[in-house]
Amino acid sequence: MKENKPFSASFWLLFTAFLLVQNAIAKEIVEPDRQSGSQFVKTDFDRMADLEIRENIQSLKVLMIKLYKRNPIELKKSTSDDPEKMVNWVFSGNHNWNFEAINNTQGIDAMYLTFNEEYKGDRVLPLIVGIYTMLIKAHGGKKEFYLFDSIDPQLLYNSSRNIEIAVWKLSNTKDRTGKLFLLANEMNGKENNLLVEREFGKIIGRTDFLAFTLSEKTERTITRILQSLITGVFIPI
Repeated sequence: MKENKPFSASFWLLFTAFLLVQNAIAKEIVEPDRQSGSQFVKTDFDRMADLEIRENIQSLKVLMIKLYKRNPIELKKSTSDDPEKMVNWVFSGNHNWNFEAINNTQGIDAMYLTFNEEYKGDRVLPLIVGIYTMLIKAHGGKKEFYLFDSIDPQLLYNSSRNIEIAVWKLSNTKDRTGKLFLLANEMNGKENNLLVEREFGKIIGRTDFLAFTLSEKTERTITRILQSLITGVFIPI
């Protein structure tokens, strides 16, 4: 691990996501909810962070549904319900993001479980739980921000790099039989379906945008890290 320019598997996707989130954040700031008393104790940067984490959570829900539809056998390991019900339970259930099925792991520990040969459970669950809990931790354990809240832009940046590694592992890491642990994007002679990669790209773009914006605001320099995709080692958060 060394200081260098950050890698990006899909630069144009990130650039598009950057533009989209910039427009969305601008609209959110210009048109805040004037009926909410909480707006009086929020800065523009607080509203920006609110929007970024809210949209990222929505993207994770979309990704979880897509991954279950691409990998129905993984869903059956957890439930006989449809993907939408499973996703609703994961994001809204009374479990405090502790799941016995994945040994209550969170963050990068849960993400590693997805690609662990010895793990035989639902592989979609630890991936999404890991990314969600990692992002929340990087945001100081919060999903809504006010005047005196502080977010470390370095942790946001590191989270984006971890998601890049997870996307790479989805497309390249295989079990001992030569099969991918999870099917994500579909690329063949008849169809190129990159919806999963694009949704991950949106999360990376939003998170990086907030990281560098907060870095400028707080004058805290972000250390750019080049992680080796070959080793697939996640950055501790």
